Amino acid sequence: MANLDKIRNFCIIAHIDHGKSTLADRMLEITGTVESRQMKQQLLDGMDLERERGITIKLQPVTMEYAGHQLNLIDTPGHVDFSYEVSRSLAAVETAVLLVDATQGIQAQTLANLYLALEQNLNIIPVINKIDLPAADVPKTKSELVKLLGCHPEEILSCSGKTGVGVAEVLRAVISSGVAPRPAEPLTTRALIFDSKYDEYKGVVAYIRIFDGTIKKGDKIKLLATGATSEVLDIGIFKPGYHSTNILETGGIGYVVTGFKRVDDCRVGDTMTIFSQSLALPLAGYKEVKPMVFAGIFPSADTDLQDLREALEKLKLNDAALVYEPEQSDAIGVGFRCGFLGLLHLEIFQERLRREYNLSLLVTVPSVAYQVVLKGGEQLVVRTPQRLPELNTLESISEPFVSLDVVTPQKYLGGIMSLTQEKRGVYKNTEYISVGDDESRAILHYEIPMSAILTDYYDKIKSVSAGYASINYEFLEYRLTDVVKLEVMVAEEVVESLATIVYRDEAYRQGREIVEILKKSLPRQMFAIKIQAAIGGKIIAADRLSALRKDVTAKLYGGDLTRKTKLLDKQKKGKKKMMSLGRGRVAIPPDTFIKILKK
Repeated sequence: MANLDKIRNFCIIAHIDHGKSTLADRMLEITGTVESRQMKQQLLDGMDLERERGITIKLQPVTMEYAGHQLNLIDTPGHVDFSYEVSRSLAAVETAVLLVDATQGIQAQTLANLYLALEQNLNIIPVINKIDLPAADVPKTKSELVKLLGCHPEEILSCSGKTGVGVAEVLRAVISSGVAPRPAEPLTTRALIFDSKYDEYKGVVAYIRIFDGTIKKGDKIKLLATGATSEVLDIGIFKPGYHSTNILETGGIGYVVTGFKRVDDCRVGDTMTIFSQSLALPLAGYKEVKPMVFAGIFPSADTDLQDLREALEKLKLNDAALVYEPEQSDAIGVGFRCGFLGLLHLEIFQERLRREYNLSLLVTVPSVAYQVVLKGGEQLVVRTPQRLPELNTLESISEPFVSLDVVTPQKYLGGIMSLTQEKRGVYKNTEYISVGDDESRAILHYEIPMSAILTDYYDKIKSVSAGYASINYEFLEYRLTDVVKLEVMVAEEVVESLATIVYRDEAYRQGREIVEILKKSLPRQMFAIKIQAAIGGKIIAADRLSALRKDVTAKLYGGDLTRKTKLLDKQKKGKKKMMSLGRGRVAIPPDTFIKILKK
């Protein structure tokens, strides 16, 4: 059995862009886990998408050897849309390095991730990063951390993930202050699946943390929740690629090539055990993540539907927060209604389908899920505007509210408060995390409809705060609201995919805006196009896109006016016939949906 006192399992948590992945790079260098010639920036960010955007999307484990200890690190994302990745990492470790940027101080996700770690009773090691930057204010950041954690200033470490200064001290602190793993039931074998992925050659690969016992290559395994059984084809640790060891013992973090061919068999949060011990008690696992944003995902070509279904199954294995169900649209065809945690989650999902599975997609305008009560007492959950029942059948509609935290320098408070109130935010209170100068910072607490922060709230917050404010939100409850379905008609045909659910008092303004966007972005046709917005059959905004007119009189020169009139009348009748035969349909360009979303 491994010497548990020589093992430390830890993760790095921080706000987005506070230097988690760069600090992990230096740790890999200092511990000699990766040779210097193979070293590159953001080494643990394996996806091209992560490198291009400079953000971490997926958690990534790695095993390092340092000062006679085995250090198992999990690098985590920072963006609010990927906080479920952080919570999964926290369940697999005993220690968390809380990283704070010396130039920005404590931000919204710093607080959110800290609270997640404290809920799991993790040991917190506070570290200030980016001390090499000219704008670094270490004393001020240190005082903020002291106030937040109630710790002594000397317990806070300082380092630079870029230059490597102080990183060895952070590793030593993980060894000296970190907690060693302890088995709960030494006589059983239990491992938590904290992530998994589908490999074209290996099948389903589970990322596990062994809490009790040992798993070896060749063992027959069973998953306690799904009941699926298989044989361990390979087992090992991350270096950071797969490094086969043929065995994983208590306290270890690594991978198992499960032999499962179906992605449904191996779920994140399930407990893996040896088949002969299948009466073992399952580990706590994770709360199921509830998606907040829903959008229709349709293949551009009907022939791609099966490919899209298979791609969704494989992404679901790797992305526990994704949910989907089949959906049929008269206008677009057959596809899926998918649930996401936020707009960045949707954007990354779209991009991964395009890159990793070579799929061309049509995505409808995202919406939140509404709880609807009909007059007969029947209750529905409505995720698409198309499924919202007629107004005369409705008793009540409720929408999701979130609790919102905005961390901002004090001088931007006024602009942020007025913007949030415009977005129907309900003010709760203000806390101060640093005081004493113009740059002192506050945390504003609001309750706000999820739909209000769905589109441009984040961008506007950054704008009114000169980029200094940061936000974090989490689901609170459903509350009664007054919303209606806004339908859009182009060439007198309802365009299902452009329908939206809007507040009644904003319907006229939003209808007018959508009509204007369509007028600017639709390509002109050989016939005039009517563009209309309607609520319950009543037109509330309308405009016309004038026809492209072919010059049928170009061949005439001089002569009788009646010949010219005759040709123009013939053209007019041809356009009427085109409309009556149904050839007057207008294809909506895909970028139009994005323009309407960003209005």
